[in-house]
Amino acid sequence: MKKILLPLFMMTCTLVMNAQTAKEEIAKNPCLSASNYLAYPGPTTELTKAPKGYKPFYISHYGRHGSRYLIGTDDYYTPVEVMTEAEKAGKLTPLGKDVLRRLILIRDEAEKRDGELTQLGAEQHQQIAARMYERFPEVFKGDVCIDAKSTVVIRCILSMENELHQLLLKNPKLRITHDASAHDMYFMNQQDKPLYDKKLPQRSKVLFKEFCERRPTHARLLSTLFNDPDYIHYDIDGVKLADLLFKLASNLQSSELRKEITLYDLFTPEEIYQNWEKNNVWWYLTYANCSYNGGTQPFSQRNLLRNIIHQADSCIQIEHPGATLRFGHETMVMPLTCLLNLNGYGNQTNDLEQLVSNGWYNYRIFPMGANIQFIFYRKTFGGDVIFKVLLNENEATLPIATDMAPYYHWNDFKTYYLKKLEEFERSEK
Repeated sequence: MKKILLPLFMMTCTLVMNAQTAKEEIAKNPCLSASNYLAYPGPTTELTKAPKGYKPFYISHYGRHGSRYLIGTDDYYTPVEVMTEAEKAGKLTPLGKDVLRRLILIRDEAEKRDGELTQLGAEQHQQIAARMYERFPEVFKGDVCIDAKSTVVIRCILSMENELHQLLLKNPKLRITHDASAHDMYFMNQQDKPLYDKKLPQRSKVLFKEFCERRPTHARLLSTLFNDPDYIHYDIDGVKLADLLFKLASNLQSSELRKEITLYDLFTPEEIYQNWEKNNVWWYLTYANCSYNGGTQPFSQRNLLRNIIHQADSCIQIEHPGATLRFGHETMVMPLTCLLNLNGYGNQTNDLEQLVSNGWYNYRIFPMGANIQFIFYRKTFGGDVIFKVLLNENEATLPIATDMAPYYHWNDFKTYYLKKLEEFERSEK
């Protein structure tokens, strides 16, 4: 099999992934509309058997924290305050009164838990670790070293600890090192202000505003909650309230309250889909390889990619290196996915209306607990090293040639991506 067969493999994968449109998928499962608030769905495909004689020996990983409460208490308090005032004024419908009851339950559960890991978030990482161990037992055999690092945010630290605890339950002999320090934030959560300042230029802001205006999702909703059109028009910020209600509906799936209540019933299927479309476009404009900001945002993860390459090169020199685990945020997973161009997510489009039809679905990239795993294989110590990439535990494609898809040669990967990083860095000087 020749390396030129790669485009056929990538095209086949794309056709399989896009066999259902986003609209169809969201209609069947409204939770997908949550974008980055989607609770981790777990792998959906079987793994391809490694080429004959190759065995896994090392894993390099970057993962997002698990399901969390919303960041910013205003997201919980503002809807309750707005609707409480309306109730006092006699402006709520019966549905509006019931929604207020639900909002109070949501607010009270999240009290003083700003951005914290939920119970479900902990369970997600336990399950991810268990599957990693069961899928690649050779990597975790004996007293190998597991080196784990987290950003300094508590939900990421707890996500790391839940995975490590699960691995220790599987193999108590593991030698584990774990840390969360500002010392490592230059690659774990790089802050590149000059680059970020280019993220949303004026043209992008106007285009996004126009895109959203073509998808109004608040008027019908508000008319079901409030009984006075004048009150809606003059006394509340209806667009903001509708957006907050959708945000709460989206994140409710990460809470234990998901077993008791929902807010998705407030929206029609079309409103759910259009809310997702707006979020999908926003993430593309701000973190992906978008031409309107020069296509540079994925390079915010250049230090992370260099660390992945450097650590892998070091671990390849060890007979039984174990695993390197990193725990951070979706604002790393998204641009890293685009920098690698996994599954074509680094491709560009100048027509935002065509983004979805081109297969750019943000919920496939960065749900709660999202992760990218590099699984390394070789026949013998010192021999040829191949690898595959898993995006959320599903095999992913890369834009480099291979004679063994979905496996790639490590040296081909290094040559391609180090050149890509060097070209960007030269252009920035």
